[in-house]
Amino acid sequence: MSFDPNQGPGPQSGSAPQQGLDLSAVRTKNMPADEAGAPAADPTAVPLPSLVLDVDEAVFNDIVALSERVPVVIDLASSASDASREVSAVLARLIPSYGGRLVLAKVDVDQNPRVAQAFGVQSTPTVVAIIKGQPVPLFQSTLPEPQIAAYFDELLTLAAENGVSGHAVVGGAEPEPAGPKHPEAEEALAAGDFDTAESLFKAALAESPADDEAKFGLARAGLGRRLIDADPEQLIAAADADPADVEAAKAAADAEVVSGNPAGAFDRLISLIRTTTGPEKEALRLRVLDLFEIVGPDDPAVAKARTKLMRALF
Repeated sequence: MSFDPNQGPGPQSGSAPQQGLDLSAVRTKNMPADEAGAPAADPTAVPLPSLVLDVDEAVFNDIVALSERVPVVIDLASSASDASREVSAVLARLIPSYGGRLVLAKVDVDQNPRVAQAFGVQSTPTVVAIIKGQPVPLFQSTLPEPQIAAYFDELLTLAAENGVSGHAVVGGAEPEPAGPKHPEAEEALAAGDFDTAESLFKAALAESPADDEAKFGLARAGLGRRLIDADPEQLIAAADADPADVEAAKAAADAEVVSGNPAGAFDRLISLIRTTTGPEKEALRLRVLDLFEIVGPDDPAVAKARTKLMRALF
């Protein structure tokens, strides 16, 4: 998308250690580098002076070009708006927690009316994104930080689906590979103390809602707690015997994930989503998203299930 002021933006408590539960089938992105293998230098790194950029009409096309490599969040704000200032402060605090996978471009619409016109801004704050030059509407209002983080998580999923997976590096140097970000929580998880692990990961997310490692850890802790002392084969058999039982299906899907069959888990839950309503439908949707986090966005089963889930919901 080239910037044209005459056009709009286009299409829019601790528990006893677990016995016999093997979580090795789930992804291991939190393994220390000496166990998982030290990562190679990332060729998708994009050097930038900052993750939060003040942008005007003169350089806006540079931001559009940047979106080919890194998703860019556009904060269309007015200095005369208290709501704009509130949202801008949240965005400036939240964006760096994504480790360069998102860049924030701040635009004063009062000083840059052509940019506002291009995005069809009718009120501030307005927050949009650009991926591969294409605008992605996000929200127009003040929102709690966790809800904004949820929008950004979905934005990153959309970016990955469109091949935009670069990350900005401030100062041109990538950080050294590190071990687990939450070692105490990981130790509790490895020991089968799922309640403690869950509490620690929740505390981390309360401090930083965009913490992917804490999200991943929290999902694994929940899975382990749900399956403690359970027999995966019995759970699957019980759900097969009564396919309409939502709770049995959720338990069986957990069991299928740890048994190495995530596709079966997703199909089981999504088939029920098509036939349920209200709280049951929402509980099934949330369990699918929880299992997506555990299995990981790069797993082919997750990519296929995302499409099926969208069709089932709409």
